[in-house]
Amino acid sequence: MTGPALAPEKLRKVAAWEYVLRFVFGGLVTVGAGLIAKRWGTAFGGMFLAFPAILPASLTLVKQHDGRRRAIDDARGGTVATTALASFALVVMVAAPAWPPAVVLAVAMCLWAIVAVMAWRVALTGRR
Repeated sequence: MTGPALAPEKLRKVAAWEYVLRFVFGGLVTVGAGLIAKRWGTAFGGMFLAFPAILPASLTLVKQHDGRRRAIDDARGGTVATTALASFALVVMVAAPAWPPAVVLAVAMCLWAIVAVMAWRVALTGRR
């Protein structure tokens, strides 16, 4: 069972236009979230900032460079991250009105870590 690994040599394999694509896509998602917030309020618009802004562009590029299997692994990672982030947001949404900010942050971070580890274990089990 292997997890994520750092491979700095792969940075040289990425063309400049691919970085630009990720930057532009991330910017468009952020602008979209801002427009949604302006129209329907910041609480609603803020949910869209949790969208993994560069994930779709990254998955396309990973598949092109490293194959479908690596892209699937990256998509699993995005799912894990989104699940953990949603648990963090849920704690903040429920607890922020009643608890001190430091407590809310500590509880949300702990739950985020627990959910992330558990979801990663589930994702790795599904990978076999």
